[in-house]
Amino acid sequence: MAVVTDTAAPTDTGGRNGSPQTRRGRPRGLPLLLNAVSVLLGIAIWWILAASGLTIPSPVEVVQRAKDLLADGTLEQDILVSLARVLAGFVLGTAVAIPVGFLMGWYGPVRSLIEPWVQFFRTIPPLAIIPLAIVLMGIDETPKIFVIFLAAFLSCVISTFQGVVNVDRTLINAARVLGTRDPGIFARVVVPASTPFILVGMRVGLGSSWATLVAAELIAAQQGLGYRMQNAQLYYDLPTIFVGLISIGILGLLMDRVLLLAERRLTRWQERR
Repeated sequence: MAVVTDTAAPTDTGGRNGSPQTRRGRPRGLPLLLNAVSVLLGIAIWWILAASGLTIPSPVEVVQRAKDLLADGTLEQDILVSLARVLAGFVLGTAVAIPVGFLMGWYGPVRSLIEPWVQFFRTIPPLAIIPLAIVLMGIDETPKIFVIFLAAFLSCVISTFQGVVNVDRTLINAARVLGTRDPGIFARVVVPASTPFILVGMRVGLGSSWATLVAAELIAAQQGLGYRMQNAQLYYDLPTIFVGLISIGILGLLMDRVLLLAERRLTRWQERR
């Protein structure tokens, strides 16, 4: 008679029962550590390039110039002005793009009416519209916010539209079989499935908004980070230019991280790597 030995299965630390940290194969704090190493490495390379004789200011010079601009309130005021312009145009552009994208993706006739115009304006860089906007709207805040609105809208509307058309038809048909009407299908199936696409479009639109803002401030502005950089260029003031570049990069990075956090919270159901 055969003897059956009940041997306990070996523990699979990388299997389904493992912790999230184990499944990923790396500790939770590793990405932050790598981010810090990357930043320090970039600063070190910058320092080496400045010390080698390349015509760029050193990190110490840029920090000192930033302190001077903060001391007299110039940098703070420029940041607030530029940030207000970006937020106004970005929020307006996103608020219009999401419903338009949903309508384009859900209703064929609406798509046929709107999509040619969206594709037409997508081929025209928002920077090329700045001179026209200034001529038609003047040199106050309106043309600047308008071109930022356009940049954010065009980035987000396409992503939202793509999210709607990519919704699995099986899910929609299953909801119809269960007796769910179009409003319920839209709210419970289409919107959740499209959320990752919308947030990606918002992140792309945010980058486009900052790029467009700087161009608008270079052409017609009396305040803002772009204006300050243009004014510094006239006097070959490289430290001030670097302060503007770094300020824009930091602000854009922080805003992108806010959107990324929102994406993770709103799409917890989505499998991640």
